[in-house]
Parts: sequence; structure tokens; C-alpha cells
Amino acid sequence: MNEMDEFASSLLEEAKRFLEKAGETDNGSIPHCHAALMLGFCALEAHTNAIADEMALTSGLCLGDLGVLLEKEVKLENGELRLGNFKMYRLEDRILFLYHKFSGTALDRKASWWSELSNATMLRNRLTHPKDTTAISAGDVQRALRSIIDTINALYLAIYKRPFPASTLQLQSRYDF
Repeated sequence: MNEMDEFASSLLEEAKRFLEKAGETDNGSIPHCHAALMLGFCALEAHTNAIADEMALTSGLCLGDLGVLLEKEVKLENGELRLGNFKMYRLEDRILFLYHKFSGTALDRKASWWSELSNATMLRNRLTHPKDTTAISAGDVQRALRSIIDTINALYLAIYKRPFPASTLQLQSRYDF
């Protein structure tokens, strides 16, 4: 396991631990839920980036593929296509791209985990870009973290043909802080 994989895994473990802490106390559950949700999405992004970085080493990729994998713009410079500056892609788009490009099949957007990820993303967006107060329960965060784990697992199964190692633990954290 490389350094980025370890970091991504630790973010997920932190998210799961904050969810556990949310269930341990009533008065601190809201901050713990917020932390668990945000760290869960950080973990998903980190795992997606780690997979994308690894797949970028695959031979035979065009610059467009590399642009999406490495989040770089493709630009024409002196008559030659090159990778340029940072270009952000939506997380969902990168997941769809990774799944399709390296499994050879389109992701089934009707899969329950994809629907749950969409719901979790809306919840995260309501917290990240608040327009009004947002009530987030431990149950909401539990469903969101499950969808994140299921998403990473689906990528592992599609790309590596093996399950995501942490998927067997589901929401049980290895941490005890």
C-alpha cells in the first residue's frame, strides 16, 4: 500500500470513528456527524485520486484520458497537444470515467449504491454550501458512509477485479480516539 492509499484509508477510518462517536453521545452528535460526512467525502476523493494516479501509468492512454485522470487541461501549444494547468472535474464524472475506461463497461447508474451516493452528495453539498440550516442525523451519515464504501468497492471490483479491502469492515472503525 502506497502513501496515498494509506492516507485515503485513514480518512475513511476517521470518518467511521466520528460516526461511532456520534452514536455515543447526544450533545456532541451533530459536530461528529458533520465531521464524519466531510471526512467520508475526503476519503472518497482521496481513493478516487489514488486509483486515477495509478491508472494514469497505464500505457496507451490518450491526452484526453490523462487530462481527466490527472485533472489537467489539455491544451494546444506550438502545434502540439500538451497537458496544462489544473482542471477540476466533478467527482462523480471521474468515478464514471474510471469505471467505464478501465472496466470496459458503463457504470449502472440504477445501482442502489450510485443512488445512495447521489443522496449523500446532496447532503454534503447542503452542508458545504448552506443556504439554510441543514439537519444531519447519524442515520443520514451512516447511509452516506455506506454509499462511499460501496462506491470505492465498485471501483475496485470493476478495475482491479477484487473487493476493496476495507469493505468487509463496513462502518466499524479501526480507530479508538
